[in-house]
Amino acid sequence: MRRLLAAAVLCLAALPLRAEIAIQELTSPGGIGVWLVEEHSIPFVALEIRLRGGANLDEPGRRGATNAMVWLMNEGSGDMDSRAFAEASEALAAHFSFGVTDDALSVSAMMLTENLDAASDLLALALTEPRFDADAIERMRADVLQTIARRAMNPGAIAGDTLNAMAYPGHPYGSDLKGTADSVAALTRDDILAAWHNAMTRQDAYVAAVGDITPEALGALVDKVLGGLPAGAPPGPPHVDYALPGGTTVVDFPTPQSVAVFAQRGIAIDDPRYFAASLVNRVLGDGMESRLMQELREKRGLTYGVGTFLAPRDLSAMILGSFASANATMGEAVALVRGEWAKIAATGITADELEFARTWMTGEYPLRFDGNGAIARILVGMQMVGLPADYVLHRNDYVDAVTLDQANRVAAELFDPDGLHVVVVGRPEGLEDASTP
Repeated sequence: MRRLLAAAVLCLAALPLRAEIAIQELTSPGGIGVWLVEEHSIPFVALEIRLRGGANLDEPGRRGATNAMVWLMNEGSGDMDSRAFAEASEALAAHFSFGVTDDALSVSAMMLTENLDAASDLLALALTEPRFDADAIERMRADVLQTIARRAMNPGAIAGDTLNAMAYPGHPYGSDLKGTADSVAALTRDDILAAWHNAMTRQDAYVAAVGDITPEALGALVDKVLGGLPAGAPPGPPHVDYALPGGTTVVDFPTPQSVAVFAQRGIAIDDPRYFAASLVNRVLGDGMESRLMQELREKRGLTYGVGTFLAPRDLSAMILGSFASANATMGEAVALVRGEWAKIAATGITADELEFARTWMTGEYPLRFDGNGAIARILVGMQMVGLPADYVLHRNDYVDAVTLDQANRVAAELFDPDGLHVVVVGRPEGLEDASTP
C-alpha cells in the first residue's frame, strides 16, 4: 500500500494544470471551518491542519518545550508505544507529520481513501492521547541537544540567532524555538504535557483537505480528529516591534569564510503594498538576475550566492538576507549590499526590471500547486492570513496591477539603508566600525 500512496502523490502533479481549483468552504457539524478541493481520480486524501500559537506559547523558562512536544507526537499514543504506533500507520499506508514554528503548529496527513476511517482514528489518537513515554523523551532530548550543539558551530545559525536576539529581546522571536542546551536538559514530562495542553487546541484551527473525499465525509472526519481537543487556548505574546537599529555586528568565529545575515523592519502580509514590495525585493535580491547577485557574484565573484526575502510573521515582520564571503572580501561585500540598498530606496527600479519580476512572479505561482499536500498547505496558509478562497484565481491579477510608480513609492517608503543591520560571523576584514556583542 505504501507504493500505491507514493503513486498517488506523483500522479497528482497534474492537478494544478487545470484551469481552476474549485475550493469549497465548509463547516463541520461540530462547527470547525474547513476548505476542500475534491479530486476523485486518485484514491488518496491530503489533510492539513494548522493550530495558531506554536512555540510562541512556550512558558517562561521552558523554551523548547513545544518543539519537544511536537517531536514526540509520532512516538506513541493511547495503548500503543512508539513501535506499535509506527506499525499501525505503516499497515494503513498512512503518513503523519508534525511541525512547529514560532507562530503555529502543523499537522500533515496523507491517507488512502479505503483506509480513511482507521487512519483518521489513529490521527485523532495521536493528537488527543499522546504517551510521552520516558524512553521517547530521552531520545528526543538527545536528538534536540545534538541539533543545538551543531547550531552552535554553524556560522549561519549563529548569525541568525544573534540578529534575532538583538531585534526581539525578551520575546520568543528573539530565541531559537528548539531552546538552549540548558532549557532542553531541564525539560520534564510535566513541561511537555503543559506545552501539549497549551498548543493543541481547536480554538484557532485552520483545516484544508484535497483529494478523494466528499464534503459530508470530510466534516465527520474533521470532527473526529479535532473534536476531542479543548476549545480554549492560553493567550500568546503580544505583537512586537522590530527593535534593531542600523549598524554592523561582528561575532568572532574561527573560519576562513565569514557569513553575513542582514535585516531591517519589514512589511505585514496584509499590507496593501505587499505585492509591490515583493516585486521590488525580487529585483533587489531574490534570484540569479537580482541586483545583489549581479554585483556580488557575477561582476566580482565575492560570493557563491546572496538572497533577500520578505519575512512577515504573525507578530512582526522583517526583510532578511544572507550571504557568505571570504574574510578578506567581506568588508567589500557588505559595502556593496549597503550601496544597493541605498540605491533602490533612492531611485527605485526600472520598467524593464518591473516587467521581468512580474513575469517571474506570475509564472512561478501555478508551479506551487504541485500535488494534494502542497495545495492543502497553501489553502491553510491562505486561511491563516485571512485571504478569501478565490484568491488563487486572482492572485496574479494583483501582481499585474502594480504600477512602476507604486513599486518605486514602496521602494522609497520601505527599504531603509540607515536601518539595515548586518551581523557577520567569522573574522572579516574591512569592518572596522563594527561592534561586537
